[in-house]
Amino acid sequence: MDEIRLDEHRADDIRFAADCQTRLGLDLLSGTWTGVVVWTLRNGPLRPRELQDRIGGISHKVLNETLRRLEQNGLVSRRRYAEAPPRVEYDLTGPGRGMLEPLFALSRWTEQYADEVLDARERTLTGR
Repeated sequence: MDEIRLDEHRADDIRFAADCQTRLGLDLLSGTWTGVVVWTLRNGPLRPRELQDRIGGISHKVLNETLRRLEQNGLVSRRRYAEAPPRVEYDLTGPGRGMLEPLFALSRWTEQYADEVLDARERTLTGR
């Protein structure tokens, strides 16, 4: 992937105003569990219990809220099977799959800068 150079863009070309579509991606990823759920679905459909087991630390209620929000935004699809007991699976849609690239980029950023960010946070909290 090409490195992004900020000097290649004019400042007025990069806007994050309230009405800018660029903010859509940021708003979608701002949920605590959104990126985790999208990333966990990257290899194909999963049932809610499978998602919860793979993610760990997410309650059933929060997982359902996150899946509902992702479905409402068209990032995941929900498939209900006519079985007894009923079976439901969630899978990424095209836009959901498209979210994997920025998540991967964020992961690379985190690997590179996490220690510096955590050190800065610690210094701020301790006043050092």
